[in-house]
Amino acid sequence: MSDDVLALWPLAPASETGWLAELAQGDGLTGYEVPGRPDAAWVLGGMYERGTSAHDSVNDSRSRSEHPGPGWERLRWAQLADRVGDPVVPRGLYPCFRCFPSMKGADIRPDSMEWPAEGSLDRPTWDQLIRLLTEHSVQGADTACLAYYNPLVVQDFEKGHVRRGRLGDAPSLFDNPDVLYTPSNLWATDRSWVVCTDYDLWGTKVCGSRPLIEALLGDSEIEAIRLPWTS
Repeated sequence: MSDDVLALWPLAPASETGWLAELAQGDGLTGYEVPGRPDAAWVLGGMYERGTSAHDSVNDSRSRSEHPGPGWERLRWAQLADRVGDPVVPRGLYPCFRCFPSMKGADIRPDSMEWPAEGSLDRPTWDQLIRLLTEHSVQGADTACLAYYNPLVVQDFEKGHVRRGRLGDAPSLFDNPDVLYTPSNLWATDRSWVVCTDYDLWGTKVCGSRPLIEALLGDSEIEAIRLPWTS
């Protein structure tokens, strides 16, 4: 499987990120966050809550994550926000460990929750995001794409890595044997949409057409939210 992933996504020139650097006005150390093009929403990383029959916690909150297993259920950010009385994402913040400040005083056992992975989407959310991107791309599964991995996740502090492939093969990037994160950026070569997962965040920014963003916001599996102060 690992050889198949690398064959489907061969290395591409690092210069492919030049336009992202210009838009983001940054060096891409943790990923390139670009402005809404023309719209944007944040896909929130999956968090889970367990019952009494669940196994011990397995997610260290850093790098990609799977469903924790039997006895665990998806806990939506909106559900937790209602429970503890916090906004889903406080105004002025990004989706990150600073969210849900009231958790310290809530009657919730720390070992009963799996927080979102930091710097990567979980597999169910990643797969559903790729399905929606495919539906809203002119070439569908054959859409040519580029994936960028920042220097922190590839442990190469001089540059990141860029790989080239097709959108229909993007689910396989979750199993990249060289990097235990989903891509820092994924984008269509026609630049109709851009995905950014910052190394320090619990969410992924998707920039693209209004129909794409509306589809993300209305999807029953993905949990997405607009954060106007980040656009």
